[in-house]
Amino acid sequence: MASLFTKLGQLANSPRGKQAIQQVTEKAQQFAKDPKTRAKIDEARRRFQGGRGHGTSGH
Repeated sequence: MASLFTKLGQLANSPRGKQAIQQVTEKAQQFAKDPKTRAKIDEARRRFQGGRGHGTSGH
């Protein structure tokens, strides 16, 4: 298993790996800024918290 982590580390530190990480990061930021996505995340959070009794009512 250590060889897998070594290879991942080498990929992450390579120019190709750094470019891929940057592209994925930018895509995730754009996705997170989308109002539709935010609404879905907020709704899922409300359902999860409300279903487990950790939600705060009256907010």
